[in-house]
Amino acid sequence: MKYLVTGVAGFIGNFVAERLCNEGHDVIGIDNLNDYYDPNLKLARLKRIEHFENFTFIKMDISDRIAMPALFAEQQFDRVIHLAAQAGVRYSIENPMAYIDSNIVGFANILEGCRHNKVGHLVYASSSSVYGANKKVPFSTDDAVDHPVSLYAATKKSNELMAHSYSHLYNIPTTGLRFFTVYGPWGRPDMAPFLFTDAVANDREIKVFNHGKMQRDFTYIDDIVEGVIRIQNIIPSKPEPSALSDKESVIEGSPLYKIFNIGNNQPVELETFINCIENALDKKAVKNYMPMQDGDVVRTFADVSDLEKIVDYKPKTDLQYGIDQFVGWFKEYNNK
Repeated sequence: MKYLVTGVAGFIGNFVAERLCNEGHDVIGIDNLNDYYDPNLKLARLKRIEHFENFTFIKMDISDRIAMPALFAEQQFDRVIHLAAQAGVRYSIENPMAYIDSNIVGFANILEGCRHNKVGHLVYASSSSVYGANKKVPFSTDDAVDHPVSLYAATKKSNELMAHSYSHLYNIPTTGLRFFTVYGPWGRPDMAPFLFTDAVANDREIKVFNHGKMQRDFTYIDDIVEGVIRIQNIIPSKPEPSALSDKESVIEGSPLYKIFNIGNNQPVELETFINCIENALDKKAVKNYMPMQDGDVVRTFADVSDLEKIVDYKPKTDLQYGIDQFVGWFKEYNNK
């Protein structure tokens, strides 16, 4: 099949494109290569997959209202895996319009492209941040997520609502994926694994927010990719009317719309996470305990029962193993 993978120079997009190419699909990857973090890392990721004859990279911004419709019309994609976005919770406080342009306007362009070109399935990245300060754990896709605590989270919730409306109005199968704290080799330099490893390796202190009273459901990149690939093969469909009970026939919502959590289902204390980095580097961290940051949450914890039930999969990578893999890459990439 022919796939569009957006954000192909990004962390998750790069690995998803590699997997699809290895499976023999034709992949068109787009990315605007912006400077939210070092573009050289993005270019290095692209070099990992440029050798595939069935991969084509196009530099393009998803918010471009002229280029995006033209791309869809020309390529006629079978499926779209949309992973491009302006990422980062704290940056959304500093530069909100970047999130509107990429995460709202850009997503609208993706939906319109799918609508007008009969794309068979749109799979898109949401985020665990949509759960905000929810106190019920683990976080379930059945939970209300109406109180985001950052603009980034609000844009991701908006994406889910926009996708639902297009599924309902235009019969487009859409599946949103709420990723939980993804880490691993080639990871983003604005996230804790990279920031902490870089600081400890170079004898700088690390900022430990909320005085370490934090938990994260760290999910290894290979587990994320496996989940994405399995889910994009399970296309939401409308049941036959005769198969519905009277109760089911009046349930609100589009049967072509689905949301999954992809997380490790094992929240880890921040101190434990730091210990794993110390073990991998064989070096102690210098910790600066600080208050909670605006827009952050105390805990994330994924309920992955739907993932297990529908695609027979549950992330399982051990945190120390994953951190060891990340630190090994970090040393090689930075010639340490």
